[in-house]
Amino acid sequence: MTTTAAEVTGYTVETVPSYVLDAWWKPERVDVPGTAIRDASTGEPVAAVSADGLDLGAVVAHGRMVGQHELGRLTFHQRALKLKELAQYLNGHRDELYEVSARSGATVNDSKVDIDGGIGVLFTFGSKGRRELPNAKVVIDGPAEVLSRDGSFIGEHIYTRIPGVAVQINAFNFPVWGMLEKLAPAFLAGVPSIVKPATPTGYVAAAMVRLIVDSGILPAGSLQLISGSARNLLDELDYRDLVAFTGSAGTARTLKSHPNVVAAGVRFTSETDSLNAAILGPDAVPGTPEFAAFVDSVVTEMTSKAGQKCTSIRRVIVPEECRREVVEAVGAALRERVVVGDPRADGVTMGPLASLDQLAEVRSAVGRLQAAGGTLAYGTVEAPEDVRLLSGGAGNGVCGAFMSPVLLDWDNPETSELHSVEAFGPVASVLGYPTTDGDVSEAVRLAALGGGSLVATVCTNDPSVAQQLISGIAAHHGRVLVLNREDAGSSTGHGSPVPHLVHGGPGRAGGGEELGGIRSVYHHMQRTAVQGSPNMLTAITGVWHAGADRRFGTGEGHPFRKSLAELQIGDAFASRLRQVSLKDVSAFANSTGDTFYAHTNQDAAAANPFFPGIVAHGYLLLSWAAGLFVDPEPGPVLANYGLDNLRFLTPVAAGDSFRVTLTAKQITPRETDAYGEVRWDAILHNQNDEIVATYDVLTLVAKD
Repeated sequence: MTTTAAEVTGYTVETVPSYVLDAWWKPERVDVPGTAIRDASTGEPVAAVSADGLDLGAVVAHGRMVGQHELGRLTFHQRALKLKELAQYLNGHRDELYEVSARSGATVNDSKVDIDGGIGVLFTFGSKGRRELPNAKVVIDGPAEVLSRDGSFIGEHIYTRIPGVAVQINAFNFPVWGMLEKLAPAFLAGVPSIVKPATPTGYVAAAMVRLIVDSGILPAGSLQLISGSARNLLDELDYRDLVAFTGSAGTARTLKSHPNVVAAGVRFTSETDSLNAAILGPDAVPGTPEFAAFVDSVVTEMTSKAGQKCTSIRRVIVPEECRREVVEAVGAALRERVVVGDPRADGVTMGPLASLDQLAEVRSAVGRLQAAGGTLAYGTVEAPEDVRLLSGGAGNGVCGAFMSPVLLDWDNPETSELHSVEAFGPVASVLGYPTTDGDVSEAVRLAALGGGSLVATVCTNDPSVAQQLISGIAAHHGRVLVLNREDAGSSTGHGSPVPHLVHGGPGRAGGGEELGGIRSVYHHMQRTAVQGSPNMLTAITGVWHAGADRRFGTGEGHPFRKSLAELQIGDAFASRLRQVSLKDVSAFANSTGDTFYAHTNQDAAAANPFFPGIVAHGYLLLSWAAGLFVDPEPGPVLANYGLDNLRFLTPVAAGDSFRVTLTAKQITPRETDAYGEVRWDAILHNQNDEIVATYDVLTLVAKD
């Protein structure tokens, strides 16, 4: 046998390569047929897979050294821009990925969920990274804590990236999305990834990695791919590293028991089996938009990716009085919408399962459910009689992993197997719950019997029902979709995690979290409490802290006369005092229409426990403060685009005076623009040096 191909029952197939140490690698020999991957529809061999002889220790070391070094040269914004650039590049190569994906049994729509969805994750993190993270390498978590009376000793929390690698072990059902949804936050955090796809669809992941490598966008060492077994990979990891696993609960338990996870501090997160539920509210009776949306959601989740999704609906929990109508409506929709066959054949809406082994597992699970009391209401566990094949003909598709959708009906919703056995295919069970006077507590209890799930759908147009169900089931789920007539047309659906929101769930679902926007970036970082003087924390974080040194300037030294190239953290301006008269307060009240009694009625204001009498409007003070610190001439400051964290602390009575101190707090250059953002610390003091107000002024400033 050669290093590039193997003989499998008369076929010559290529070996799926690994990408390690910034080069493509294949084993010297591949033992077949045991390592052969087959086309899910035709049964023809597609590829051989093996990682025999791969030095896993060298792979990890390369990530820690080269990957960490190269990613560490970039700020969050620079990494985010690379994710955006990569997404744009991959968008132009989707069709060739669809073609590869079809071999796994995925229809075009299935492939779009996987491929387009994965690219969409890159776009999202490319955008959120620039909007929500600083153009820096350290993130501050929360406000500083003053630890001494004179303010010379303070503390706060910071996030810095973990110093190792992120090992990402993915399931067979989403070879692209599963990889990119883990890669994106790790990359944004600055942590190199080692991707280990599931063998049955690893060739699809390898095709995506080849495109990524060909793009030349990602830095050296930031992405490595292991195609084939990597059983000893965890032996090479320690507390510096992270493992993100998606797959079966049994495999997760094995990995979590590894000595390096138990004793050496390897961070471990998992997403595993999930008996997700869809709950129909008592108000969503047949004929309502909610009933129609519910049936559509159940059918979609049963058939999308042939039901091979960790988020698919497995338990359809409905009011007992309409259980029969739900069964009939779902069956009718399946009969009308589903055409099983080779996804490359015209008209096919549901492809095969990923492999014959997977088909056998699903049939076995359905058999267990039937033996426990589930009645077959739609479909069959036998080979479908009418399978649409690529040639245009029809048959039973004996060479492919084809299966009919299966809907089970349950008279006894308490049956333990119903809440413990998952058939990972186009299979769902319908069970009823009793309702009395709108009480949905039994639906909550039944949903919780799943032992923790990734997602549930609540379908109702009754706010009180939604409130009862959500408050009851939220702690058992990582995500809940509330479906009604208002969002049915715009909802992303029960089974579609979005990168903005967390993906994961408690208990049986693995107890982990992925995605969730910038939250998932922090999963790849260490939160550390740092204590020191204001000057030291300013230097460490790149953000000015109260009590740190300031450099005051006026005239040409005014900080508003400085471009980003000249401006430094701590550059400051202190204004003169300005007095506020009763006439000023009255004029502001009359011109704005803000005639609240504290500004217009001496007796009423004096009776208020917060005011000594008539006081100035807070917004009058802010307006005048701007007049005190703004340099009026054209210059580097291009615009004021807002303020943050405003607090009014001490009222300013008519006759009092106040002044403003402005300090450059944070400077954020924009990588793609000729300007950047400057955050200024603003503090107003009265004539007695009491703090009147604090806030942050936000400006856009030219780079040069």
